[in-house]
Amino acid sequence: MEQLLIKLAKQLDSIDQASLDALWEKYAQIVNNFEPSKRWEEAVLILSFIQAKNWKNQLFNTQWAMRSKASALIDMDSAGANLEFSGMMKEFKKQDKPPKKATVLQFDPKA
Repeated sequence: MEQLLIKLAKQLDSIDQASLDALWEKYAQIVNNFEPSKRWEEAVLILSFIQAKNWKNQLFNTQWAMRSKASALIDMDSAGANLEFSGMMKEFKKQDKPPKKATVLQFDPKA
C-alpha cells in the first residue's frame, strides 16, 4: 500500500501545476453537484489531488522563504549583530505579516 502511495505522490509531483489548475474548475463543478456515483467519487479524489499539489507548492515556497530569511539573519549575526537563536526567531517573526484568519470557501463554480 505504501509503495502505491509513494508512486502516486511521485506521479502527482511530476505534473505541471498550471495543467492541474486548468482542471480545477471542471472537477469543482462535478463535486459541487453531488450524485451517488463512481464518477463523483473520482472527481472528489481528483480535486483533492489538485488541492494537494497546490498545498505542497505553497508549503514548499513558505518553507523556502523562511529558510532564506533565517539564513539572512544568521549572516547578520556573523557580521556583528550578535543575535542568539531565540533572538533571531523573534526578529524573524517581527518581519512576517500578521497571520490571516482562515476562511471556509464553498465550491461555487465560476459563472
